[in-house]
Amino acid sequence: MEEASVRATAQGVGVTVPATAAYISGSGSGPWPRGCRRVHPGMGWRLRRHAIHHPTWQEEAPVAGHNKWSQIKRKKAVNDQKRGKIFTKLIREISVAAREAGGDPDYNPRLRLAIDTAKSENMPLENIERAIKRGTGELEGVDYEDVSYEAYGPSGVALYITTTTDNQKRTVAEVRHILEKHGGNLGTDGSVAWQFDRKGQIYVDGGRYHEEAVLEAALEAGAEDMTRSGEEFVITTEVASFHEVQQGLKEVGLEFSHAELAMLPRNEMPIGGAEAEKFLKLLEALDDHDDVQKIYSNADIDDQVMAEAIS
Repeated sequence: MEEASVRATAQGVGVTVPATAAYISGSGSGPWPRGCRRVHPGMGWRLRRHAIHHPTWQEEAPVAGHNKWSQIKRKKAVNDQKRGKIFTKLIREISVAAREAGGDPDYNPRLRLAIDTAKSENMPLENIERAIKRGTGELEGVDYEDVSYEAYGPSGVALYITTTTDNQKRTVAEVRHILEKHGGNLGTDGSVAWQFDRKGQIYVDGGRYHEEAVLEAALEAGAEDMTRSGEEFVITTEVASFHEVQQGLKEVGLEFSHAELAMLPRNEMPIGGAEAEKFLKLLEALDDHDDVQKIYSNADIDDQVMAEAIS
């Protein structure tokens, strides 16, 4: 399409979509602009870079288990006494990032992200600086390395677990013990990784900004996908454009609460009832382990169970 932008209107609400979003021909149902389609049948309407969407026109798109678990962790971090563990994990991430590619965040994307995350958790600046110096060798410290594990949880849910450890043998033994205690088991290399794609995710306060403004800013900045999750907009990017999209949002004055690189499931597995409760206990136990940095899953967790976990 040659036009610089396309304007789609539904239920009296209009939004101008930049030409970076390809206009896909197709059919839909209900108040959906002609020429647009659902991203995934039966899963609600959602924005993709290759499809025009507006989340408020239809139901909110479902959120993968990883996103829901991320929300729980961020809320619990404020309400309980886990901030010390969060700081410990962030310090390790900063140190490893600095060791791998130097202590200048302008030339080290991983370090820049780690520092931004630490600041969003209100980590004191001196703690961040010490972690960088330990990584670069300016201060004495423990040598950590990144190790990932692929596993299965209750009901065969796929898990991708990233850790930062100074003792691989200890970590793998303890992670295996946690999994087996909660109805899971450790898999082999490559057993579940193929079920995930590495993406960037940026979280924006849904109560602070108008949906159309976030949508347009995300597309202009080069975002790939956007959904609404509870009180937040979740913008998804390719890894290569992760920092570029963040910069684009900042340039138009749009602040975001959190940003991360994540492993997103290609397909989700519904899990509810007792199995969902067991799965959440497994996630909690893994997250409590000092070596575990991130946990990703393909679980689509029962909303009622999730609501009880957040409360």
